[in-house]
Amino acid sequence: MPGSDDKGSSTEKRKGEHVDIVINRNVRAEYNYWDDLTLIHDPLPELDFDSISIETKFLGRKIAAPLVISGMTGGFGKAEEINRNLAAAASEMQIPMGVGSQRAAIEDAGLRKTYSVVADYDIPLRIANLGAPQLIEQTGRRAYGVEEAWVAMEMIDAGLLAVHLNYLQEVVQPEGDRRASGVTDAIAAISREIPVMAKETGAGIGGGAAARLRDAGVRAIDVGGLGGTSWSAVESYRSKGDGDWKRKRLGTTYWNWGIPTPVSIMQAKVGLPLVATGGIRNGLDAAKAVCLGASAAGLAGALIKQAAESRDAVMREIEIIIEEMKAAMFLTGSSTVGELAGRECIISGQSREWLSRV
Repeated sequence: MPGSDDKGSSTEKRKGEHVDIVINRNVRAEYNYWDDLTLIHDPLPELDFDSISIETKFLGRKIAAPLVISGMTGGFGKAEEINRNLAAAASEMQIPMGVGSQRAAIEDAGLRKTYSVVADYDIPLRIANLGAPQLIEQTGRRAYGVEEAWVAMEMIDAGLLAVHLNYLQEVVQPEGDRRASGVTDAIAAISREIPVMAKETGAGIGGGAAARLRDAGVRAIDVGGLGGTSWSAVESYRSKGDGDWKRKRLGTTYWNWGIPTPVSIMQAKVGLPLVATGGIRNGLDAAKAVCLGASAAGLAGALIKQAAESRDAVMREIEIIIEEMKAAMFLTGSSTVGELAGRECIISGQSREWLSRV
């Protein structure tokens, strides 16, 4: 999962707290914007359910479904088991998978196994992960560059590096990195050497930012919009536990900050593949994301509890999501992912209000 990382046991403690809070507390945004979208029913689909194909391509890689297991964790003991369960499922289902922020393992080689375990599995695309704030020199902390990016890639035998944009979390986190001047140039420098996907972590990406990221050379964008896990909420719970009432208040104030995921998908169409992470709960939400123009739907909060349980629990959830997605395709007369992308989608509610103003 995203966030700043210090050296030593404090890093492991914080990462463990993040997973515990996401699993056991209500940290979701108060409004799920996927409910604003409606696919149009076709009473005469003229196709057989069993003939539906959900195979597609993402960045030139053939994947079995338009789904990505988004980066969630790493850097503490339990994370190895979580990532192993996710990786086994990603291999079985043949869909891409990312890991959480790898700064912890760059600073402490003893933590690398909590990430590198995913390299043991035949996953069509492994996605490494570093934070954009770490590409900027922070107070008392050096900036990462291409060398560290390669370390992250090689750690999991990745084909893509997610540079996560988590400035909302940084601004409410007690340990947050709050320098951001020059971050676009820093991303561009990495992108000249390594294939990069820019990835927001819950606050969304608008059209202007998407264009700047495209011009910086990123290969894809994960919009990571508002509607799912609120990292401001997560940090609010952490601050409450630490007795830091100022940070708790800040996290609560910004609990619902951001650009909704469906709006981000509509705004971020700048000619790059898009991943719709943020509030995806089921296969119907995933189908809506594809209908809006996403290349794939990103799954994070929908899988974290299952990943902490077992590989089989992750598999069951993904299988259900795929069945739900195929049902949406059948009921809209879509035999392929490409046909689903061409179907009309009605947008109402707060999402429609957003789109009328941006």
